[in-house]
Amino acid sequence: MKLPILEFDPSPEALLEPAKLIQPHPEMPLGCVLCFFHDVIRHLGEKGLLTEITSLHSEMGKHPVYRFATPHGDVALAHPGIGSPLAAGMMEETIALGARLFVACGGAGVLDGSPVGGVLLPTAAVRDEGTSYHYLPAAREVALQADVVDAIAATLGEHQVAHRLVKTWTTDAFYRETPARIAARRAEGCACVEMETAALAAVAQFRGIKFGQLLYGGDDLGGAKWDGRNWDGQWNIREKLTFLAAEIALRLRP
Repeated sequence: MKLPILEFDPSPEALLEPAKLIQPHPEMPLGCVLCFFHDVIRHLGEKGLLTEITSLHSEMGKHPVYRFATPHGDVALAHPGIGSPLAAGMMEETIALGARLFVACGGAGVLDGSPVGGVLLPTAAVRDEGTSYHYLPAAREVALQADVVDAIAATLGEHQVAHRLVKTWTTDAFYRETPARIAARRAEGCACVEMETAALAAVAQFRGIKFGQLLYGGDDLGGAKWDGRNWDGQWNIREKLTFLAAEIALRLRP
């Protein structure tokens, strides 16, 4: 029996089409950082580096979209929410506002003992979530755009930021990362696990825009017991990744 999640419809338009619901904003930059770090966003605001351009809305409330002033130029910055459905929806809406060059920065659980704070650059994501199947035909993985991966790697190299090219495992169910599934994903080459990369890569491919992902090693799921490793307290790497993401988004301009 064919499963509903496998019934891909390639139609370019849906009943609710973002571009028909949201008008382009004249102040929206082409480059956009999808920043998963609320603490960094708050700090950048306190430093006067963020100016609200507009806001998106959901039942969770207001989702501001900012202009982020950096030494290399201005980009948009928004928190995309947590999990593939919300992050994909936020990306769709920022595309409708006018953004075309996306770099996301977030944390990931490590499966192979990578050090906390180590920078991970995904080249592919295992699609163990639901959202990507509505944007691309069913497949085990989605590849991230090679030119964007190269641009990210070049920028990291220029800043002497050590990093690893990795395959990531994108899953919706963080409370169902069982030992057997972790072992299986590790066996197929996944170095880390998170909740959004496959979906964001799929949206980017469907909409014909640029997207890349920066991650850092967070909690450890590779041992007999989970180890949080104070992963969300890594202030220096979180803010540094956000500035690097902005620089990369600006480099992606034609």
